[in-house]
Amino acid sequence: MTEAHWPRVAAIYAAGIATGQATFAAEVPSWEEFDAGKHPGLRWVAVDGDAVLGWVAVSPVSARAVYSGVVEVSVYVDPAAHGRGVGRLLLERLLVEAPAQGVWTVQAGVFPENTASLALHTAVGFRVVGTRERLGRMTFGPFAGRWRDVVLLERRLDD
Repeated sequence: MTEAHWPRVAAIYAAGIATGQATFAAEVPSWEEFDAGKHPGLRWVAVDGDAVLGWVAVSPVSARAVYSGVVEVSVYVDPAAHGRGVGRLLLERLLVEAPAQGVWTVQAGVFPENTASLALHTAVGFRVVGTRERLGRMTFGPFAGRWRDVVLLERRLDD
């Protein structure tokens, strides 16, 4: 993923935000903010010709050295490409490439109502490790003002 992909990546991100099922973030960050927060060697887009169908990227979960190999994944697919295996392709690439970048655990936080994302993560070997109840209150969209639970999933890569 490069800055050249950003307009389509941002549009796909915005579509996910609009559902109220993808993130607590109310708006898409700038490219500079996104770029600064994501691991440069662990982010990709899925393309069909010139069309970006989806993206995956990871962020560190902590600045503490002991957690240097633990990242949180974000994966978004263009609504027009849902059901075509794009999310699985992106996650599988991440899981193959991540150990070479020093990653041993990939985490994901998913709203329990987002059954498609839960199924996707489970299909590529993530396991549910718990639910963080009332983790945050939505500030926008169809769930504005509602406290939301987040299912925490993880995939160990050194097993």
